[in-house]
Amino acid sequence: MSGEAGTSAAACARTSCRLATVVLVDARGWLLLQERDEHAPVAPCQWGLVGGHVDPGESWTDAVWRELAEETGLGPADVPTLHLWSDRETVHAPKADPSLTDRWSIWVARTGLGDADIVLGEGRQIVFVDPRRVEDGSLDVAPGAAQILRDLIADLRSGDGR
Repeated sequence: MSGEAGTSAAACARTSCRLATVVLVDARGWLLLQERDEHAPVAPCQWGLVGGHVDPGESWTDAVWRELAEETGLGPADVPTLHLWSDRETVHAPKADPSLTDRWSIWVARTGLGDADIVLGEGRQIVFVDPRRVEDGSLDVAPGAAQILRDLIADLRSGDGR
């Protein structure tokens, strides 16, 4: 997350952020998620989406590919079916002003890749996780990602998440 590396939780509290994120879905229907480490400026030691802040002047598409490469080592040749699933306002980090929100662009793709194909670039681990762990609360998911993941899981079950 090149943008996030220089973004403190205090800075995020004072502004609306733009976040480009990716969720890959493996053959089992498990979701690629990142366990953030203790050094993360937002949601340390919690699970969240692969991705991060969009840099100034960067397009959403460029940001999502940059973040995917930085965090997982994957690129367009590895994930040719990546598509925009949702673009929404959701709070990513606690805000000083309740009128502030963060804009999330969430990209999704089904993949034949597995944990062994992922090159950890950031965080404690990035692995495919059973979505039931998100639903039953046994996975400590960052608040900003929790509702997004619940919505995505519902869409995937109904066929809307592709």
